[in-house]
Amino acid sequence: MNQQKTIIVTGCSSGIGAHCARALRKDGWRVFATARRPADLEALEKDGLEAFYLDYQEPQSIAALTAAVLERTGGTLDALFNNGAYSQAGAVEDLSTEALRAQFEANFFGWHELTRSIIPVMRAKGRGRIVQCSSILGLVPMRWRGAYNASKFALEGLSVTMRMELAGSGIHVSLIEPGPIESKIAVNALHYIEKNVDIEGSVHRRDYERELQRMRQGGVKSKHKLGPEAVYEALTHALENPKPRPHYVLTRPAKIGTTLKRLLPAGLLYRILEKR
Repeated sequence: MNQQKTIIVTGCSSGIGAHCARALRKDGWRVFATARRPADLEALEKDGLEAFYLDYQEPQSIAALTAAVLERTGGTLDALFNNGAYSQAGAVEDLSTEALRAQFEANFFGWHELTRSIIPVMRAKGRGRIVQCSSILGLVPMRWRGAYNASKFALEGLSVTMRMELAGSGIHVSLIEPGPIESKIAVNALHYIEKNVDIEGSVHRRDYERELQRMRQGGVKSKHKLGPEAVYEALTHALENPKPRPHYVLTRPAKIGTTLKRLLPAGLLYRILEKR
């Protein structure tokens, strides 16, 4: 009888993480799902998931999660899906270094800390899967998303390097790069822009008014926006396929963006992106 496969999935309060954690459990995985709010942890537990508090900005919570999960599994883990993140909107010139640093703590440094704590476990077993939920904005930037763009560009570089360095270990690293996906990330971003950006005092005030309206409506309105099940399809390939891909670019807009980046001169590409 095959032993049940185990995975940590972060950022499971809603959207991609919530969907993928529940779908993995339905497909036979033992899922350790993380969130921050007690109500979200309770909802995960009610659905049969093993739920743990995690805040990527709190190293002690990363250590506690790792210890608790490994105690329950007897010191093994098959996979890690780093997903929890937030988007700090605002023009680069309007962002303090503190706001930028906080974005990196949540979207980059915390991911690195958790991943490093799991790699020795996978090395001891001789196999494992690490899947990073990046973004098309880690490949093709968008205005007013400098902090988020930068955190995802950094994640791309670190993860690809890690993939090369783990070659031959049995541990595979993959990046999922979604375009527009149904989630609460845009709505949640309202808190951070209102907290960290002087909207009324900015030269970009009129642009922010449009951006804020878009956020309140749940982000980009596009017929090409997909549900989180599209991410789950890529995730299962990255977890199950003998030859997982380095990159999974999802949604038509994301694929168009990567194609334009490959084909167009940089100056022309940036002029196109400036109008978005």
